[in-house]
Parts: sequence; C-alpha cells; structure tokens
Amino acid sequence: MEGVRIDKWLWAARFFKTRSQAAGACELGRIECRGTPVKASREVKPGDMLLIRNGGGDFHVEVLGLSLMRGPAAVAQTLYRETDESKAMRLKRAEERKLMAPFEISWEDGRPSKKDRRDIDKLRGRRF
Repeated sequence: MEGVRIDKWLWAARFFKTRSQAAGACELGRIECRGTPVKASREVKPGDMLLIRNGGGDFHVEVLGLSLMRGPAAVAQTLYRETDESKAMRLKRAEERKLMAPFEISWEDGRPSKKDRRDIDKLRGRRF
C-alpha cells in the first residue's frame, strides 16, 4: 500500500469518530500537511508531517503507518508519532482549562426572565 486518503487515515488513527467528520475537518482547513491545508482525497504516506486541529487540541504528528480499517486504540496509536512540542503544548492547555473557573449564570427561579433573555440577546448582538 503506497498511500491512503487522508480522511480514511484520520478515521483509522482515531482522530475523528466518523470519516465524514474527518472529511469535514479537511474541508474547513483544520488539517494541514507541510503547512498547506489539504483536501480529504489527498493521499497520505509514511513520513508526512500533519497538523491536526480537533476538539482535543492541536496535534503535530508524523505518519508512521497506513491503515484502511479502524481498529483498537492501541493499534491506532502505532500509525503516528506525536512530536514532543505538541504533547507539551496540549498538556499545558489542558492544565490551563482546569484552572479556569467555570462560567455559570444562576437565576433565582432557575431560568432567565424575558428581560434577562433580551439582555443576553443584546450582549450577543442578536437584537438591537
């Protein structure tokens, strides 16, 4: 096997739960190979360096293996190697998220009043 579509590889390597999510990420420019956004149909080969942006953070990975099938997580982790800088940055951001205070609004009766909703909409720029 010489190359695999990048959306299939991202799915097999368990960066996305579905192949359509992987293709959508490619379409939105969240997947880059050598600094350029890639389409879902681009073939990925061993040795390629990828930047993958998803809900878990930014991953800088080197492709080590190819697979067309989604297997166990232990097998999926053998398909790539994440750079040390990427790991450190993701851990740092995770720690920062833990330290941030959660944003909560509490109303006395459990839900916003009509005036509260208007104020929220005005704040979000929905109504004038």
